[in-house]
Amino acid sequence: MNSIHFNHVIDLSHCITTSIPLWPNDPEVQFELLASHEQDAYYLRRFSMGEHSATHMNAPNTFYPDGIAIDGYTPESLVRPAVVIDVQDKARESADYVITVEDVMNWEHVHGRIEAGSIVVFYTGWQGLWHDPEQFMNEDEQGLHFPGVGAGAAQFLLDERRIAGIGIDTHGVDPGQDTTFASNHLVLAKAGIILECLTRLDQLPPKGSTLVIGLLRLEAGSGSPVSVLAFVP
Repeated sequence: MNSIHFNHVIDLSHCITTSIPLWPNDPEVQFELLASHEQDAYYLRRFSMGEHSATHMNAPNTFYPDGIAIDGYTPESLVRPAVVIDVQDKARESADYVITVEDVMNWEHVHGRIEAGSIVVFYTGWQGLWHDPEQFMNEDEQGLHFPGVGAGAAQFLLDERRIAGIGIDTHGVDPGQDTTFASNHLVLAKAGIILECLTRLDQLPPKGSTLVIGLLRLEAGSGSPVSVLAFVP
């Protein structure tokens, strides 16, 4: 029987507000009051937002017409061991830093081989910019500038380590300058997990945590805001 042993739980998801950073041209987050305590004796709102906003998970049908939608993931697939690779020093040196196989190998040299079925989470330090949407997206005439996982590293992790997915604290697992979304394509082609806009990654150990991903089962959804909880030993 599987069990999760932990000492504390860390919420890796940002609170959803109307001022969160948004991908260019994505819909704004909106809340509409439908009932109030004063008039109706209860409180109720309607909300709307893009499927790929806030802390969120992408689904294969984002890029692949025949890929599963967000409601196609099994409950078992959403409980995964996690490793955290800290690349914040390199991200500080270059907003366009591309995470490489060498970064993965350096982590393994210290912590051991990445376990098959893991979600590999990259801590870039970008989570600290969340409350400044302009800096978080870091857009200029050349496009977006934030660090991400290079296609070579994603391919290595999928082929050689048989990982279940990738997570990151930026708005995309791909570097902001990669308009092909190569790492997204690679992971989603295998119906893997992509987690973006994570936070509190500095509170996780390099290995040993278990992630539990709570998604909205949106019918035929290309993604969903998620609540990601880390059970930390």
